[in-house]
Amino acid sequence: GDGFILQLADLDIARWMIKVVKDAAAAAGRDPDSIAFCVAAPMYIGEDREHMRDQCRWFGGMVGNHVADIVAKYGTSGEVPQALTDYIAGRTGYDYNSHGKAANDHVDFVPDEIIDRFCLLGTAEEHIAKLEALREIGVTQFAGYLQHDNKEETMRVYGERVIPALTEHITAKR
Repeated sequence: GDGFILQLADLDIARWMIKVVKDAAAAAGRDPDSIAFCVAAPMYIGEDREHMRDQCRWFGGMVGNHVADIVAKYGTSGEVPQALTDYIAGRTGYDYNSHGKAANDHVDFVPDEIIDRFCLLGTAEEHIAKLEALREIGVTQFAGYLQHDNKEETMRVYGERVIPALTEHITAKR
């Protein structure tokens, strides 16, 4: 493939995954620098951190569901980062009828720290800082999820402030 999509915006896990993918590409005789890396995660512009977390907790449950499959196959120790596996210890089940929904009722096991790590929450400045940090470790694209109650405002702020702050500015010449 030409790229890799990671469905979470955690800097430590993204750094680890980018290294794993690049090492595998090099081992296969591919140019590791030719691979595009996309991070896909919920983005919520706001100031009420508790509300934003509640609106995005579904994502930690969704990711936890996939992590549970990995842990079942590979165990809790080894190459998979502990930060990715520790939080699912309290997971007791998952209902796909609530998958990807802010009102998911199977996500009580997801701590606030995981939501903060896996998602982009906060002010435009906080989003810009995290996106710049992701770019510095090799992320080339970002896909934002809007399964929450503040879609229009988040998109407006991204269009007016976040995207312009991250875009290379070109000065027109005569």
